Amino acid sequence: VNISILIVAVVIFLLVLHHNFLGLSDFLKRELTDSNPLGLQPIDFIPAVPQRLTDERNDKEISVVIAASDERLGGAIAAMNSIYHHTRSNVVFHIVTLNDTVDHLRLWLSNSALKNLKYRILDFDPRVLEGKVEVDPQKTDTLKPLTFARFYLPSLVPHAEKAIYVDDDVIVQDDILELYNTPLKLGHAAAFSDDCDSITNKVAVRGAGNQYNYIGFLDYKKETIRKLAMKANTCSFNPGVIVANLTEWKLQNITKQLEKWMALNVVEQLYSRTLAGSITTPPLLIVFYKQHSSIDPMWNVRHLGSSAGKRYSPQFVKAAKLLHWNGHFKPWGRTASYAEVWEKWYVPDPTGKFSLIRRHSEAYEAK
Repeated sequence: VNISILIVAVVIFLLVLHHNFLGLSDFLKRELTDSNPLGLQPIDFIPAVPQRLTDERNDKEISVVIAASDERLGGAIAAMNSIYHHTRSNVVFHIVTLNDTVDHLRLWLSNSALKNLKYRILDFDPRVLEGKVEVDPQKTDTLKPLTFARFYLPSLVPHAEKAIYVDDDVIVQDDILELYNTPLKLGHAAAFSDDCDSITNKVAVRGAGNQYNYIGFLDYKKETIRKLAMKANTCSFNPGVIVANLTEWKLQNITKQLEKWMALNVVEQLYSRTLAGSITTPPLLIVFYKQHSSIDPMWNVRHLGSSAGKRYSPQFVKAAKLLHWNGHFKPWGRTASYAEVWEKWYVPDPTGKFSLIRRHSEAYEAK
């Protein structure tokens, strides 16, 4: 009898201990979510989809980060729609936007065609970029804060070990699980698509060489760049699609490294002004120099937005796993190649605002 009483007492003690532990765990999770020094505050989190839909999809959760600026919101919507409809995996979208876009985004996502998307909306505070990005007083509208969201991936997806980042001007035509499973070498925090791979053609820029190596993004006349001993003809990579090992990213303080080079550029003007004109890619090129893995080229078939003409055959476009309209000619603009492919996944804006932008748009900033 004494032994039975003792066993019952132990079981009760263990149950109480387990309950308290779960309560503490939930509290810590809330603390991590609600207190973020970067100002990346969660606004919405849509709960799990109905059980009948969960049963049809496998349990593996895939975190996909995408930035959604108001003037390009239709792009983000189409990208997410294409990803969701090509996978049976449990995809959760982490949508990074600015505060004045939240209501528009929430209304759009309430559309019946998108009702099964699982997502989390994050408000990005541009003040995090103060002192790290040079702003031209004459061209204040040229600064696009959300292009830097990818620098803060561990803060955007704090509880994931791995995540995918995609630009808003992409369409996915295959299962995102395959991209998620991209193997990363030991010690590598990210994988990118190389700009001189055998699939994507090189982009010539008149009078300035080619936009597929380091000299196209960095000013090799500057001593700080020369001291890095990075070969100028090293193949660059495209950061419009990233597969990130967030554990390694945090261990190597990648975000702090990127911020360091951003701040140095403000003082020393380290980026090339001749060729690429990008302020997002150079710090990534420096930090990940010969320290990144490669993504299958078919998972970032790019330059569809480099010109109004069609640079790929219809057969190749159909076979591509991810299409990327990087460049000035966006698929929601006035002129773009293979816009009809993009339009299959576009869900009309319930406010009519984005369709108006599409009719009058000449070109959008290249990434």
